[in-house]
Amino acid sequence: MPHDHHDHDDYHHEGMSSSGHPYRADNDGPLTYWQRMEIAVRELLVEKSHLIPAQIATQIEVMDARSPANGAAVVARAWIDPDFKARLLADASAASREMGFDIGPLNLIAVENTADAHNLIVCTLCSCYPRNLLGLPPDWYKTREYRSRAVREPRAVLREFGLDLAESVAVRVHDSTADMRYMVLPARPEGTEGLSQEQLASLVTRDSMIGTGLPRQP
Repeated sequence: MPHDHHDHDDYHHEGMSSSGHPYRADNDGPLTYWQRMEIAVRELLVEKSHLIPAQIATQIEVMDARSPANGAAVVARAWIDPDFKARLLADASAASREMGFDIGPLNLIAVENTADAHNLIVCTLCSCYPRNLLGLPPDWYKTREYRSRAVREPRAVLREFGLDLAESVAVRVHDSTADMRYMVLPARPEGTEGLSQEQLASLVTRDSMIGTGLPRQP
């Protein structure tokens, strides 16, 4: 079934550079159709006095304020609150709103890493990504190489990120769309029983919520 994969947040921004990862985004190419459309619509709205540049700048600042710390807070609560974890896995959109994170009308699905299964998130046609919880997507997430190879050879991709999983662990790849996003609920690190929720959140990395990494060790 075809989907409109365009990620509307890409109108204004390219992902932040992340050194140390095997993929690099080509940010020097020509503007995409959607970027040209955004510029034309924005300039028309300003010209017709429906918006002023300051309003646009304010909205961009709100978008930029979103960070992986939001998702980390959700994960940490799921680690210490079994009832919340059940709600998160049943309806991640509602559970995120319960914590005060407005993710809009998107259908957010949380997938849990276990001893037997590891989840990897990709958007094969664009860069759809749960930005309200994870902030801007990394450059490598948007590259054609990652988007294609994550589906074809996920274990090889994970090894390039430094994650060499045992053959007994099933790798499940989830393809995001314009109206459905995924986030990984990583497994809680061992030896963290005495940590507070805030301390646990500091162990959650962006990559662990995409599936290309694991949480930090305490």
